[in-house]
Parts: sequence; C-alpha cells; structure tokens
Amino acid sequence: MTYDAYQSYQSVNLKAQTAQASPVQLVLVLMDGLLDELARARGHIEARRFELKAASLEKCVGIINGMSSALDMDAGGEVVNNLARLYDYCAGRLYRAGVELDVAIIDEVRSLLGQIREGWQGVQARHG
Repeated sequence: MTYDAYQSYQSVNLKAQTAQASPVQLVLVLMDGLLDELARARGHIEARRFELKAASLEKCVGIINGMSSALDMDAGGEVVNNLARLYDYCAGRLYRAGVELDVAIIDEVRSLLGQIREGWQGVQARHG
C-alpha cells in the first residue's frame, strides 16, 4: 500500500469513527491519534529526523491543547481542574522532550495519557 493510499484510508476511517460518535468516543479517538503520534515522534527522535520530530510534537501539543480547551472548567470541579493541569504538564514535557531529544520523556507522557485513556474507557463502559 502506498503512503497516499494509507493516508486516504486513515482519513475515511477517521470520518467514519467521528460521524456519530459521542463526546467520550471523540475523546477516545483523539487519544488514540495522540498516542500514535507520540510513537511517531519517538521514532523520529531515535532516527534523528528532527524536522519530522518537531512536526509530530507540535501536532501532539495541538491535540492536548484542544482537549484541554474543551474541558468544562465551571461544571467539572476538581477532576476537570486536575485533568487540565495534567494536560498542561504533558504539553510542557513534550516541549522538553523536543529540546532535549529525550525519548524517556515521551514514554512518560505516553504512560500518563494511556492512563487517562483508560479512565475515559471506563466512563464509556459505565455510560455507554
């Protein structure tokens, strides 16, 4: 499969996933995309592809900032405030990973976001 064909498939698949998704399902789709992009950023650092590393990390921070900006700070209480702080922490750590070219930092962020994803999966399981 060519890269263009793969990109086309990914685009169609994403549109199908989000067409009738609930807000929780949309967060899970974003999380999956974020975790995939973090893996790519890690690979770019290891392969010393610095321009691609920068683009991947920028995309990751953009997704994190988007999820953070969608939080309802007024209605969410302490849980939402903690989640916002964690998103800010992850974005800051990714900046540091890019500067220091440190894959261990990316692994740390992937672990944290993986735990958050599991929490969202739990919400989906309880509420459908």
